[in-house]
Amino acid sequence: MREEVAKAKILIESLPYLREFREKTVVIKYGGHAMVDEDLKRKFALDIILMKYIGINPVIVHGGGPQINRFLEKMHIVPSYVQGMRVTDGETMDVVEMVLVGKVNKEIVGLINHCGGKAVGLSGRDGDLVQARKLAIKSKVASEDRPPELIDIGRVGEVTRVNPDILTALERRGFIPIIAPVGVGEDGQAFNINADLVAGAVAAELQAAKLILLTDVEGVRNSHDELISTIYRDQIDDLIAAGVIRDGMIPKVNCCKAALDGGVAKAHIIDGRQEHAVLLEIFTRKGIGTELVK
Repeated sequence: MREEVAKAKILIESLPYLREFREKTVVIKYGGHAMVDEDLKRKFALDIILMKYIGINPVIVHGGGPQINRFLEKMHIVPSYVQGMRVTDGETMDVVEMVLVGKVNKEIVGLINHCGGKAVGLSGRDGDLVQARKLAIKSKVASEDRPPELIDIGRVGEVTRVNPDILTALERRGFIPIIAPVGVGEDGQAFNINADLVAGAVAAELQAAKLILLTDVEGVRNSHDELISTIYRDQIDDLIAAGVIRDGMIPKVNCCKAALDGGVAKAHIIDGRQEHAVLLEIFTRKGIGTELVK
């Protein structure tokens, strides 16, 4: 009986959050270990289905870097990177689109549907959902009298506009959109875009209640290696300058900052290796990971 009472208390604790987020949109960037571990994949699918059943509108944007690398390796193509971004020539772009849209996206859609949900797979090219332009990368300045040079890394893009029409149409029909981070340029060609950036842009366009980035770390840690539970938007630049936010966490935090500036209520960086991480963030008082707020 004690166990049943404990379950009832959990449900009661969740009630205020059920009320708060009902009919609200939550955009989730799905990536890292949560996309690889079979048990976590199934639990993530069930979490998303539960959210939809209780009236929350989840929108999923997924990554797929390791899957792309495995396929490139089979094709004997050696990936190269500039400032942490994949150099994407025409051949590599074909592989990126094939793996993200044709394989990874459909696996996520299939799992959610198999578990009882109603998911639809999209790429940014569908309905001009994610419009993009070529990302301009500048070399690091070697000296004050030597200006930075533009580096061509191929068909790597940045989001210029998100067209929400297809997402709102799917929401009205009770479907869960699963978005592969491939954008479309003015020339109709595909662009490879960082999934965090796509998730942030989609969240801003939809005025989401939350943007949640699933990662392979607990969140942002301070100089004493302690988890920072809350970061205010105006603290971000100072924390980057102080080296507290560093390396691969910088683009994630900047993505959250852009989403907040675009009208998203809260952004969260959480550990996707934790079972039911998304539910723990939304439906518990303390939440998990690091929240970024205005």
